[in-house]
Amino acid sequence: MSESVFLKACRREPVEYTPVWLMRQAGRYMEEYRRIRAKYSFLEMCKTPEVAAEVTLQPIDKLGVDAAILFADILLPLEGMGIDLEFTKGEGPAIHNPVRTAADVKALKVGEAGETVPYVIEAVRIVKRELGGRAPLIGFSGAPFTLASYMIEGGHSRNYQLTKAMMYNDPTSWHSLMEKLAEVVRRYLNAQVAAGAEAVQIFDSWVGRLSPGDYVEYVKPHIKTLMGGLEGGVPVIHFGTDTATLLAHMRDAGGDVIGVDWRIDLDRAWEMIGYDRAIQGNIDPIVLFGSPDFIRKRVKGILDQAGGRPGHIFNLGHGILPETPVENARALVDSVHELSQK
Repeated sequence: MSESVFLKACRREPVEYTPVWLMRQAGRYMEEYRRIRAKYSFLEMCKTPEVAAEVTLQPIDKLGVDAAILFADILLPLEGMGIDLEFTKGEGPAIHNPVRTAADVKALKVGEAGETVPYVIEAVRIVKRELGGRAPLIGFSGAPFTLASYMIEGGHSRNYQLTKAMMYNDPTSWHSLMEKLAEVVRRYLNAQVAAGAEAVQIFDSWVGRLSPGDYVEYVKPHIKTLMGGLEGGVPVIHFGTDTATLLAHMRDAGGDVIGVDWRIDLDRAWEMIGYDRAIQGNIDPIVLFGSPDFIRKRVKGILDQAGGRPGHIFNLGHGILPETPVENARALVDSVHELSQK
């Protein structure tokens, strides 16, 4: 699998066509997923390795994507730290014991992934076996800042008031929390790689809410520590949303591939990141609600911005939306493959 176009692109090696996969490519927009989801709660799906593996594999043949990404949720490792996590219908994740004081941070546990999330590690093994070399498997985790924001806010937030208040008013507790999360994520990703993941992605979905100065002071040191502790030599994708002002700092924090969203043109983003890194992105997920001709036009525009330079992995700028027509997702994949063919 070391010769897959996806892994070669991660290493900035020449490829015969641009590889493409889609964040949340295993999800509600697919009928096959909805049939399984009707039988299980979301957490039950994540915690049943055979089900998680089945869902992970669905887009490989359905869409023809060049990599599988493990079906899981970024918050799963938090339960092993002592977090009471629930996924409420229509509301998303809810944390019933948010972390807001020094005592809360001190009480958090740091365990081994094989003991705290054994179902995720087993799902990796199953997927790796079932793929049979058809495509590489991407493991993933949430990044420390994004995980911390969920833990402190208790769920989604608009302005991250409580998170930033801890950063500014109690930096000792903040850095202690980030140190624990960086270690949890390090162990989690290393366990996925040991089980068979051939690349990993770190999702810092909410880090774009920070100023560059706050990123450098409160986040970057912990990302660097995390990146430095990853093992196995697999490519690491460092992704965030709304990060146009942070890209150079994210590059310095680490990662073989820097993921970007649609709020910045891909050519401008790559110039800011530097051509010594691969880049992933960056079409707006809403483009998939356009006509096939419109999708093809937008795909061509992004490929033109990449300019045929080695190291481009085509993807959305964030996750595929549940209402997306599956035939449009397939049209995107086909367009990327056809228009980038060398």
